[in-house]
Amino acid sequence: MTSQVLLVIVVIAAGIAIAAAVFLRTRKGWRWGNTTADSSAGDMPDFPGVSSPASLPDHPPHAAFAPTASHPDSQPPPVSASPAASHESRLEPGPRGVASGDAYEIEFTLGDACAPAAVAIPTPAPAATATTPARAATATRPPGAAAVASAPPPATPQPLQPPEVFAKLFDLALGKARSASTVTAGHIDVAAASATALQDTATQERYAPRRPNMLPRILSAANDDSFSRRELAALIARDPSLVGNLLKIANSSYYRVSAEPVESVDRAVVMLGTNGIRSLATAALLQPIFRIGGADFPRFPEIAWEHTFRSANAAVPYNFLIEKSDPFAAELLSLVMGLAEIVVFRVTMDQYAKYPRLRPDASVVSTLLDTHSASVARLIGASWELSEQTLSGLDGQTVATTTYPTALGRSLYFGRVVGALAVLRVNRVVDDETGKASIPVTDIPETQIDRMWTRLTSKSE
Repeated sequence: MTSQVLLVIVVIAAGIAIAAAVFLRTRKGWRWGNTTADSSAGDMPDFPGVSSPASLPDHPPHAAFAPTASHPDSQPPPVSASPAASHESRLEPGPRGVASGDAYEIEFTLGDACAPAAVAIPTPAPAATATTPARAATATRPPGAAAVASAPPPATPQPLQPPEVFAKLFDLALGKARSASTVTAGHIDVAAASATALQDTATQERYAPRRPNMLPRILSAANDDSFSRRELAALIARDPSLVGNLLKIANSSYYRVSAEPVESVDRAVVMLGTNGIRSLATAALLQPIFRIGGADFPRFPEIAWEHTFRSANAAVPYNFLIEKSDPFAAELLSLVMGLAEIVVFRVTMDQYAKYPRLRPDASVVSTLLDTHSASVARLIGASWELSEQTLSGLDGQTVATTTYPTALGRSLYFGRVVGALAVLRVNRVVDDETGKASIPVTDIPETQIDRMWTRLTSKSE
């Protein structure tokens, strides 16, 4: 009897509890799948799969719904008994939307139970405000689309004009030049004296580099088909200083084609061929002239050699592929032009030495280099008995001149500009994209340009 009474009491208590729960749900106006905010409450509504900012860390990411502080009596939704359905809901997020409250705006994913919803930074907003168009547009994008759409396009490298290229090269070799308008009278006197001295430098042993004695013989042997490679190597081996310079350049990153070092002239000749060894020997014969010292502008000889070496190696493929005239003459003119710059520099430094209280000025030196190097190169070439046809390629070679009437002139110009760009790239004055974009427009195939640029921008020594 007692057990029957207790059973009746339990049934009655359960009925009261169920009635209370139904009453509370009806009073709050809440139904699963159709969430409605209490009109008398200022709290923002709760959404399936979304927690309020205060409760976001308090529930595990796999929970589809969690009670919040604003709704302590809320209950979790029925959990599907199908494991497959539960797995699918975690892998495929549903459509995105936004909900606005008094002080927050929340971006959420309906049906995404595997990851917590992203919570925007709290921003003041009027009560009962509809979703703004901008946010609505953002909400319909797939994850990450907004960042991609708003990212700026990659910057297109701005090519440098030849005067800008040479100005940067002079700054690298001599330091930052000041404005020509600020040059004082003493510097103007030095510039005038240097210009006068340069008119007869080809006949002055102190300045004018004599043609290396071995140069004509090596050039003749390299062009003679009956002259074997072994005989060419024996000819080069007669000059120990030439051998040292040749092997040094042959082992540079520009020429070296294997991990094994080049330790003999015989191997250098085999590796480079007659044309390659001719170019290498010419550079090795002329390089010592660039080794000048001095307290002022100590980087100039190094930069001048690097520019000369790279200019020659850019002029050759241009002449061979585009002008089809005389690649070796274009290479030789590039080297002679570099020698002329050394002569102009030494003459100018000697003139400055006559004014002990006057510090050499970078702008004066760079102006003299641009104005007189081509004419001095012509004097040097004439003393070397170069033909008039070859010497004509030097005419008019200045920073401001971009068009030339002869094939050798165009080859020399192309080589000088590209050589300057390569030096600037190696010394990290310009980046790779800017350097390549600044190469003068030419019909050389892009693949050849890329190969040439890669070789020129490697360290030569």
